[in-house]
Amino acid sequence: MAHKSKKRKISQHQTGRNDEHVDTSKPSAIFTPKGPRLHTLSVALPGSIIENAKSHDQKTFLAGTIARALAVFSVDEVVIFDDDNPPRPGRIFDDLTTDEYTATKDPSHFLAHLLSYLETPPHLRKHLFPMHPNLRTAGTLPSLDMPHHPRADEWCDYREGVVVSGDGEKPTLVDTGLPKKIQLNDYDIPSKTRVTIKFGSRDSYEKDAEPVDPAEPREQAGYYWGYSVRRCGSLSAVFTECPFDGGYDLSFGTSERGAPISQVLAEPSSIPKYRHLLVVFGGVAGIEAAITADPGLLEKGLTPATAGELFDYWVNVLPDQGSRTIRTEEAVWLGLMGLRGLVERNG
Repeated sequence: MAHKSKKRKISQHQTGRNDEHVDTSKPSAIFTPKGPRLHTLSVALPGSIIENAKSHDQKTFLAGTIARALAVFSVDEVVIFDDDNPPRPGRIFDDLTTDEYTATKDPSHFLAHLLSYLETPPHLRKHLFPMHPNLRTAGTLPSLDMPHHPRADEWCDYREGVVVSGDGEKPTLVDTGLPKKIQLNDYDIPSKTRVTIKFGSRDSYEKDAEPVDPAEPREQAGYYWGYSVRRCGSLSAVFTECPFDGGYDLSFGTSERGAPISQVLAEPSSIPKYRHLLVVFGGVAGIEAAITADPGLLEKGLTPATAGELFDYWVNVLPDQGSRTIRTEEAVWLGLMGLRGLVERNG
């Protein structure tokens, strides 16, 4: 006797289908401010990781992978520090004005250059970043698409701009990517200076605008407004040269020898509220190698075995990993994901 096949009924909830058409052709996860945000999230990592990539394309892609993580997790500051031991011989490039290719001579400069370029809104790059060998394939990297990278037809009360008028010319003209240049009659700002603009009116935006502190979109309106890039000569300088008043009041160091991050975060109430959070990642040899390359930390008695004492928490972002190694660019994604709940609970 043949049995009739029984088909299991699948509810609409199980399939996720409904009668409405879902347009998936465009991104729908648009950043929505939730109110003023005074706390910040900083990430520090060594520029030496660029050396671990063999070709120029691989070095560029590595920088792009890190930039995407910074953007996705709304990081406010990235610090590139040197962990070479002995210190790297030859020239060290302190700014972005050099015309030389720096990935081999000064990988920290190369990484800072790429991260700065990618953070800059596309309509400003032609003004602020001339053609450079470091950037020759940067155009192939995925866009960061952050809130301060709006399209020409998108409106926001704030925009990033660059002064396009000559020094001393009146009025000061600012290109913000909108059809009309912004006129700043009462401000004398040097040419090619990047400025944050706040608009007073959409109808007459070109005349009703003013320059504001770059932190204002975050502090007053709650926007994620990109990340700043800072270079340091050592791991200790990450702390001693901190730009925030009072320094970082909460810090995490990451290492395979740290406590499982899930265990550390198991009791959220035990971790205090913070104003400025710092998460530090090591290079190929870990943060421990940066300790041995830092005379200032060695003088304080720190050793690779006691590296965790430099931080409030010493964590392993992925215990029992399947691969023998976790690359720094992978650890950045894992660590920021692991700390996501802590950041969200901070308000």
